[in-house]
Amino acid sequence: MENKKKVISWAFYDWANSAFATTVMAGFFPIFFKNYWSAGADVAESTLRLGVANSLGSLVIVALAPVLGAIADQGGAKKKFLLFFTAMGVVMTGSLYFVAQGDWQWAVLLYVLASIGFSGGNVFYDALLVAVARKEKYDVVSAVGYSFGYLGGGVLFALNVAMSLWPQSFGLADAAEAVRVSFVMVALWWALFSIPVLLFVHEPRVAQVPGIGQWVTGGLRQLQTTFQEIRQLRVVFTFLIAYWCYIDAVDTIIRMAVDYGLSLGFKAESLIVALLITQFVGFPAALLFGKLGERFGAKSGLFIAIGVYVAVTLWAMKMDQVHEFYILAAVIGLVQGGVQSLSRSFYARLIPADKAAEFFGFYNMLGKFAAVLGPALMGVVGALTGSSRASLWAVVGLFAVGAAVLYFVDEEEGIRRARQLETS
Repeated sequence: MENKKKVISWAFYDWANSAFATTVMAGFFPIFFKNYWSAGADVAESTLRLGVANSLGSLVIVALAPVLGAIADQGGAKKKFLLFFTAMGVVMTGSLYFVAQGDWQWAVLLYVLASIGFSGGNVFYDALLVAVARKEKYDVVSAVGYSFGYLGGGVLFALNVAMSLWPQSFGLADAAEAVRVSFVMVALWWALFSIPVLLFVHEPRVAQVPGIGQWVTGGLRQLQTTFQEIRQLRVVFTFLIAYWCYIDAVDTIIRMAVDYGLSLGFKAESLIVALLITQFVGFPAALLFGKLGERFGAKSGLFIAIGVYVAVTLWAMKMDQVHEFYILAAVIGLVQGGVQSLSRSFYARLIPADKAAEFFGFYNMLGKFAAVLGPALMGVVGALTGSSRASLWAVVGLFAVGAAVLYFVDEEEGIRRARQLETS
């Protein structure tokens, strides 16, 4: 494998920030928001509030990601921006501890800011992939990152779940206090395990580090150039459209699955168990998809994952027993890490390595722009129809369109054009 120290240090950031994705974003925040911060509100209304909260954070990243990526590439500043957004996410996540019952507005504000820290940091973390791996190892190294994320996020989440189920055993008053303490633990975990990537992963040196003013003006000029290049790079442009469609559906499922289960009448404890199943199945499955991508190609692996997702979503429309939710969680765990890691490694092959941050800025922009629509759409359709099941047809449609567009992505042409840009 590549330099193990660099790869492991890089992957530990996934271990670090996945605690936010599991304990906060997918796990406790939706439940706590509905039952504690939105106590007394109508179910459909609280779902709409949660969807809007997810969408607001994504909308900010839509606006910022390409600009930040272009600026970071100007001065080799990926790690500086990674540190800034990590600090932002850590502070805002820890601050959720202080939000009182019923103060859903404060909960939304801090959650949105923490989500911006999480998503903004991922722009620069993803871009550092090209600094730790060779092109032929992108699939495996990207999968190592996601597998670390599933394992690390799952370990802390399991501890947090135990705290919420048996709070007295941990010296806590009740489950509500256990959840609030969990937010602090996520913040500390995120901060601690971000240290390796900041210390041991090094960006390519630039001849001269520009000042702040030069960073911004140079970055904005480069952003315009990159936008023109993406329009001209047919393969990159086509892949981004495909990614936009299918990752919208993936992100919507990740962010809204617990809320969907609550709307069907499943107990919160059962949904938490399902999330843990997804995490621990996802750890080996992400590594398996990395090997699958290395042997048969990332594109083939993506088609397999999307196909499984479509089947799972159709099944979820008719689901009415909690044991079905457990099976669904295990199946999602098999493909969730695969579709994420293979998308990242596939895209990394199609772009020039010396412009990784700005190209990944567009990549993350489209991913988050999709997430602006997905969760909000589920909330709106649920409020209008009184049923959460009907909105899942939109998710199936997005997967189908994404797969259809992906079919026309020519990987070999994309790699050839990326190399031409690197040498020009």
